[in-house]
Amino acid sequence: MSIAFVPGSFDPMHLGHLDVVDQALEVFGAVVIGVLHNPSKPSGLFTPDERVALAEQTVGDRQNVTVGAFSGLAVQAAAAAGADIIVKGLRTTNDFDIEQQMAHNNVALTGIRTVFVPCRPDLAYISSRFIREISSQGVSINHMVVPAVSAALSTKHGEVNS
Repeated sequence: MSIAFVPGSFDPMHLGHLDVVDQALEVFGAVVIGVLHNPSKPSGLFTPDERVALAEQTVGDRQNVTVGAFSGLAVQAAAAAGADIIVKGLRTTNDFDIEQQMAHNNVALTGIRTVFVPCRPDLAYISSRFIREISSQGVSINHMVVPAVSAALSTKHGEVNS
């Protein structure tokens, strides 16, 4: 059985991410979700430990899915997790342009290849950035995240707004 590595900042994990995980699980049989810290992005709303916990709650009791926090390059994290392949979701052609460059670099560095999966059309508009922004204004994002993430966002925004 191959192990797929699904990397991301997951700040927070949403239903689009879950779709990518489910597609990877169907094709490869085992998935490691790698919660990564990206130094080129702001520190985020949730800590890495909170992101891991929310990702674990999002994937629920799916068999053969684990979640872990990793540092460094995604391809280094994939190798550390024992993954054979990296799986990335694509929403737009812009995503493809960026992800293809990373995929070429990743295979050149380690030999680990990247597989792209298209997100479901009904989830293509979802991004963690929009979820954080919308929920910070008190607008429901329940159709984009699992209940545990929605609750955590409400709590976090209550702390921020206090």
